[in-house]
Amino acid sequence: MMRRLLRSGDIALMVLLMLPLAAALPRLGGFGGPPELWLTWVGRVAGILGLAMMLLAAAVSLRLPGFDRPFGGLARLWRLHHWLGFGAFIMVMVHALALGLAAVPVSLDAAVATLFPPLSHGATWLGWLAWLAMVIFLAPTFAFFGQPHYQRWKRLHLVSAAALLLGLWHAFLLVAGTALWWLLGLAGLGAIVWRKLVSPRLARHPYRVEAVERLARGVVELVLRPESRRMAFEAGQFVYLTPLDETLSAGRGEEHPYTIASATSDDCLRIGIKDLGDASHALQTVTLGSRVLIEGPYGEFYGRRFPERDQLWIGGGIGITPFVGGARDIAERGLTNGRVHLFYLANSPDRAYYREELERIAEAHASFAFTQHYSRERGRLDEAYLREHCPDFTEREIYICGPPAMNAHLQRLLTGQGIPASRIHSEVFDFL
Repeated sequence: MMRRLLRSGDIALMVLLMLPLAAALPRLGGFGGPPELWLTWVGRVAGILGLAMMLLAAAVSLRLPGFDRPFGGLARLWRLHHWLGFGAFIMVMVHALALGLAAVPVSLDAAVATLFPPLSHGATWLGWLAWLAMVIFLAPTFAFFGQPHYQRWKRLHLVSAAALLLGLWHAFLLVAGTALWWLLGLAGLGAIVWRKLVSPRLARHPYRVEAVERLARGVVELVLRPESRRMAFEAGQFVYLTPLDETLSAGRGEEHPYTIASATSDDCLRIGIKDLGDASHALQTVTLGSRVLIEGPYGEFYGRRFPERDQLWIGGGIGITPFVGGARDIAERGLTNGRVHLFYLANSPDRAYYREELERIAEAHASFAFTQHYSRERGRLDEAYLREHCPDFTEREIYICGPPAMNAHLQRLLTGQGIPASRIHSEVFDFL
């Protein structure tokens, strides 16, 4: 869930980011004097911040269920991870550039020697190797290279462990009092070890494919039954699914994120999957009885209070699934506080995957309203249509899930009506 407010996790990250700098400031001297002195100061500060950002980016990649809560869900946590990694790269570049420029007043040769000393100056070359490792695993995320292949990007990201080790080694050789770096280093490397080595063996729940229900062309709902204990979850959360069916044409053994569409009391796990790539295409015909591994749950789409007040839900495409889970929860438990109005945005009725079930829930529960909007008939959703069917929509807590273009349009539409950004919550899986 994307919130425009600082969360407790954000504050903790900022504190951890500043601790290495605060510890080093007494040894860095003052900020001032001739240009070469303040450039040296800037270079050292940038190096400290760059390494701290790199280590924290690794640490927040832990992906332990519940760890994402203080950050507002895993989607938001991954965006923080992305920006920490990008910030680390920029800081490392500033670090090298400032130190090189600081030596220019002496001579150009001195500046070159500062950046590229003899090989016997191992600390400097360890820093360059750490930078090179960063380039290797960050480059595919830059827009210049286009959309990265998901699994190839994940494998390439393992190079981040080498960047962390090299960066730490570089710091240990140059900075006294390294206890704080050890702690941050252990946190970052520990997160990578958990993600890549431990969680695939200990944190995944075994399930069996009990049914594959076809909802529309290219869209199915998998019904998964646990082999042992049932995984507890909340409405709107998602999981990583790893199929083990040997007959799959693609995606076997690969993990991908999917939103849970079950009611929280359902013994089975229901996951809506749209044909959007090789792996999701193969899952359209996954073998009944085959085994899948589930890791999670993650996310905080509705928060812990569901529902807390009158809400407006707007879903489109396969982004309807968190709202289906929420509606099924209402069908099972009813509503004790507030009302919910769900708008289903689709091209046409045949692409409204759960339409009939949602209509039945709305008929059975007066506190749950359901409205359909078809773009082929009416164009894009506008303020007039919202006000016609939900006159008090500007007073409600609003949740959006759907394609990025739909989300962007609705964000503009709703903020244009004076709705505070803090009451508009959205989730897009374009970070995984």
